[in-house]
Amino acid sequence: MSTEESQLPRPLEGVTVLDLGQVYGGPYCAHLLLHLGANVIKIESPGRGEPLRANRAAGAGDPVGFQLINGGKASVALDLKSDEGHRDFLALVEMADVVIENFAPGTVESLHIDYDTLSAVNPRIIYASLKAYSADSPNRTLRGMDLTVQASSGVMSVNGFPDGPPVRCGPSLIDFLGGSHLAIGVMASLMERAVTGRGQHVDVSLQDAALPTLTSNFAAWLTDPTTAFERTGNRHGGMRESPYNVYATADGWVAILCISEPQWRGLCELIDRRDLRDDPTLASNHGRAQRMLEIDDVVTDWTRRYVTVEAVALLQGAGVPCAQLKTVLQVVDDESTRVVPMLRHVVGADDVDTYTFGSPVRLSGHPPLDPLPVSTLGAQTDEVLATLKPTSKGPHDGG
Repeated sequence: MSTEESQLPRPLEGVTVLDLGQVYGGPYCAHLLLHLGANVIKIESPGRGEPLRANRAAGAGDPVGFQLINGGKASVALDLKSDEGHRDFLALVEMADVVIENFAPGTVESLHIDYDTLSAVNPRIIYASLKAYSADSPNRTLRGMDLTVQASSGVMSVNGFPDGPPVRCGPSLIDFLGGSHLAIGVMASLMERAVTGRGQHVDVSLQDAALPTLTSNFAAWLTDPTTAFERTGNRHGGMRESPYNVYATADGWVAILCISEPQWRGLCELIDRRDLRDDPTLASNHGRAQRMLEIDDVVTDWTRRYVTVEAVALLQGAGVPCAQLKTVLQVVDDESTRVVPMLRHVVGADDVDTYTFGSPVRLSGHPPLDPLPVSTLGAQTDEVLATLKPTSKGPHDGG
């Protein structure tokens, strides 16, 4: 990257985002926009802040979870239920480009901060909403979060092993999928606004964002419901690829899959099973899927001879997709996690050490942002409100 490129404005510099998001989905959308150059102002309730920050003193909040996705955001404390806080918020909307919210259904209407209200104040505003279900869904009034949408979308039904109950995916995949899709909608709307001069309402639902992750499962059911599977453990969701599993090694586990014939032949040669390589009934994924149990036993017999790092090195050398199964602790301690950089150490408020995430979106013309500290609740309230028009300021701001 040249010095000239690194000094270019980031794509979203000059864009002001009001982040009303709570917990993961909305705040993660704002996090992505911030790392692309946006100025993000996080609006929280005075005294408590949003749920992940709330009750920190009582130990009921999740301060580190909050800090991971809220670094670099200015914190403004406003009581949106009060006349003064509502007036100040509308004044911020006048100067903003984007509003992000993922409140429960009906909340923005009760607070009089819905899209119709805000677009009347600022026709250029892009209003990004993340809900459990979309506005045109018959379930639009239902509350929902990651766990409940994992259930309602079918994701939980296909997670786990055939002889066990449905299982929640460990990470909060649905919330972060929703936040990522919301960021795409915001950026597309910013591009359109540059042509039309008007903003719009971006509506993303967690349910809709979850469904494409079930592509293999949907394909199986739509092709032949009589042979489709629900929970397949670590095997392919459609049970149409083999080998495709997590295999025991001498000291852990390794994930291995072969989705192409060259990969399958490379594996067979590596494990010295040319008889399988040359077996015409195993020349396609369809054929191998019919003998899945046999193939898994053969692969396991080989992987058990090696410690995980040795197995991974041999498989990668043979052109076979694979990876060591790592624990969360191993990923936290992994040098690549820090070097990339996704997990960033920062010194936050009151000189407390903490961590924030980087962004998975990399642009060749811009280096990753330096680690950004997390603001204390309301730390930038006076500074931000001082930028408003004098006629817009509440009385506590000197207006």
